[in-house]
Amino acid sequence: MSEVKATTGLLLVNVGTPDGPDAPEVRRFLREFLSDPRVLDLHPIGRWMLLNLIILPFRPKKSSEAYQQIWTEEGSPLLVNSQAFGAGLQEELGDAFAVEVCMRYGNPSITSALDRLRARGVERFVVFPLYPQHASSSTGTSLQEIFRQIGERWNVADVTTIPAFYSDAGFIAAAAEMSRPVVDELQPDHHLFSFHGLPERHVKKSDETGRHCLQVSECCATITEANRYCYRAQCYATARLVADSMGLPEDKWSVAFQSRLGRTPWIQPYTDEVLPVLAQEKGVKRLAVHCSAFVADCLETLEEIGIRAREDFLAAGGEDLRLVPAVNASESWIRAAADMVRRTTQSS
Repeated sequence: MSEVKATTGLLLVNVGTPDGPDAPEVRRFLREFLSDPRVLDLHPIGRWMLLNLIILPFRPKKSSEAYQQIWTEEGSPLLVNSQAFGAGLQEELGDAFAVEVCMRYGNPSITSALDRLRARGVERFVVFPLYPQHASSSTGTSLQEIFRQIGERWNVADVTTIPAFYSDAGFIAAAAEMSRPVVDELQPDHHLFSFHGLPERHVKKSDETGRHCLQVSECCATITEANRYCYRAQCYATARLVADSMGLPEDKWSVAFQSRLGRTPWIQPYTDEVLPVLAQEKGVKRLAVHCSAFVADCLETLEEIGIRAREDFLAAGGEDLRLVPAVNASESWIRAAADMVRRTTQSS
């Protein structure tokens, strides 16, 4: 991105990606990612054993094969899409902001992005976690690390954060807009909103009352004081809003959760278990899948859904499964994000 003298630094942060699709790079990335106690929230000894004795000896090879299927000449799709979004947002916001993209794990690192913003003469920081729904393992860890690094300096700059945007009208409109080409071509029988999963214990820990999340019937039906930090409830809210924006009848869409790891219970229903049910029991032949937990297409969308889930759905008797692209660097998403930045900075 071009050098811009600005008073406000806008830091766009996403989870991260390996520097390359080969197994050593994937192993290095997984080690950093899964060493985070907000991701694997286990006793340190248990986390070390799980990571070093079970995950790292076997997972990198499998993940490397998946990355190789979606890697582009420009590099990791997550990074390429994020950088294109950052460039578009810089153009939309103009010289009043200096925009930098960083990753919580891997490169470009938070440290390097903060250094670039300081070199560009910023006097305050706006942190934009690129996670529509709040989770301690994504939003929480990103903010914790950014605050730590900013706070280590003698002169601590002013910091403003953009909150979870799961219900932001601009984001919802952009997500719905991305579905139109798929819907027009596929004419789907059903829409599945597949969100990244979390261990159930993460959701329960987000409930500060200790009495609501995953403990009462229809706990995610509405956002309340008890579940205002609940990732699962925010996912359902996003799905309802996108479905409403698209004019989908209630019986034409559903929600599931993907990417579970290990044997502990994760939030349900599970995407890989829902797919054969839709094909075999519900008679769904043409399925559109929306991954509305991601603002940039990545391994979890392009490979897990676009390749593996499609193969599973076809094997179960379905005729076609199409991945609805993430909002990526679409003009509508850039405008929506710029509006969020302006609103946040004007009110702070």
